[in-house]
Amino acid sequence: MAATPSGARSRFVVVGGGIAGVTCAEKLAMEFPSEDIFLMTASPVIKAVTNVRQVSKTLEEFDVEEQPSSLLEKRYPNIKVIQSGVEQLRSDEHKIFTEDGKEYVYEKLCLCAGAKPKLISEGNPYVLGIRDTDSAQAFQKNLAQAERIVVVGNGGIALELVYEIQGCEVIWAIKDKAIGNTFFDAGAAEFLIPKLSAEKQETPIECKRTKYTMEGSEEKERPVAASDKLGSALGPDWHEGLSLKGTKEFSHKVHIEVLCEVKKIHLQQEFLQLQQTSLAFPKEVKNVEPDEVLWPVYVELTNGKIYGCNFIVSATGVVPNVTPFLAGNNFALGEDGGLKVDKHMHTSLPDIYAAGDICTASWEPSPVWHQMRLWTQARQMGWYAAKCMAADTLGESIDLDFSFELFAHVTKFFNYKVVVLGKYNAQGLGLDHELMLRCTKGQEYVKVVMQSGRMVGAVLIGDTDLEETFENLILNQMDLSAYGEDLLNPDVDIEDYFD
Repeated sequence: MAATPSGARSRFVVVGGGIAGVTCAEKLAMEFPSEDIFLMTASPVIKAVTNVRQVSKTLEEFDVEEQPSSLLEKRYPNIKVIQSGVEQLRSDEHKIFTEDGKEYVYEKLCLCAGAKPKLISEGNPYVLGIRDTDSAQAFQKNLAQAERIVVVGNGGIALELVYEIQGCEVIWAIKDKAIGNTFFDAGAAEFLIPKLSAEKQETPIECKRTKYTMEGSEEKERPVAASDKLGSALGPDWHEGLSLKGTKEFSHKVHIEVLCEVKKIHLQQEFLQLQQTSLAFPKEVKNVEPDEVLWPVYVELTNGKIYGCNFIVSATGVVPNVTPFLAGNNFALGEDGGLKVDKHMHTSLPDIYAAGDICTASWEPSPVWHQMRLWTQARQMGWYAAKCMAADTLGESIDLDFSFELFAHVTKFFNYKVVVLGKYNAQGLGLDHELMLRCTKGQEYVKVVMQSGRMVGAVLIGDTDLEETFENLILNQMDLSAYGEDLLNPDVDIEDYFD
């Protein structure tokens, strides 16, 4: 790693070795080949985007790899990776102080420090947060000895986790009526549920797709590993290559408790003092028996039920990782706690930009785009932030990037390809919309959201090959009233109409 003297200056400093930070640094390195770009990261590995495939105008698939930062420096000789966390930012002096006691002076700074998991209970050894590869490995070690776990959360990571775990009883507590609420409605959940009881295929279906995180990505991104140093976000492929097998010989055993949250977590001693009854794994819905086993930890749910387990997985989303930058700096923050950015990815402080999970998009969005903390958006924002920094430096004007025209995300759940477009869950539309559905059990699920005869969102599960057509229909806002139900009629080749 290049030695950098204390007080080193750089025109551009980027903080964060995740997708947003690395993408931003790479783009700056290309735009300014004679400038040194400083990339600060607390972790020895960075996240690199590989195998990008353009699926359609707005949909891309890519893989995400952890790589040693030296590889990034080889690819871009003008990127200097500084491996240290940030101690303090003094925005009025344009200075950053790192944990190893050095200071750096910047002209323009981009903060891409990601997000941290919201744990249901801090500092409890039986509660594991899952958000990155380090925590996934800690999880695997625990799972090897586990007979029952409780999973809390209803985003992408919880969905994948519950599907992948074998040989271990899973009690899945969700606050919504249906699974996968971030991505689906109840209909899509019903379509997927049979997969939870089906025997798994030994060889997963070959899938070409993006790896990224929900909510934190799908990745969307990090729990506490050995220390609370932050790793980078998981994507929906994070479980590949990990053996997610518990101690029991059966495959899937999942019981879902809906419309509830965790009220309290009791250690074994506390539970015994309560003199309450905990429940066995439900064999049938009606038949609830007390549990004979004594467990290390107990979860009391808001619906009054208590289950014992070996450990609890907290997969309840993320909070923007803004803490290291707030002291002494007057950043405007969004309602979700992120750094507010305008349509040029500028924070409220001069010469400081932000991208990815740490920021909150505060411009007036396109009617069919919304922010979600996913790897796709981290990549788009990191790239666009670098373009904005370059334009500002060169005194040029720049338009909002096309990727913010339409929300578009492709991933995979339960071995199905899943594409979500626009206001796919009728976000923010109130009652002013209608839904059209087409579903072939075990094969595909197609839902479109219509408003005043125009398509504003879609969910496509399975190999529907409709994503490009629907993307165009949402972008060009064509009036489709004349087609009525035929829009989703499998015998009508919709692409012929709208090429």
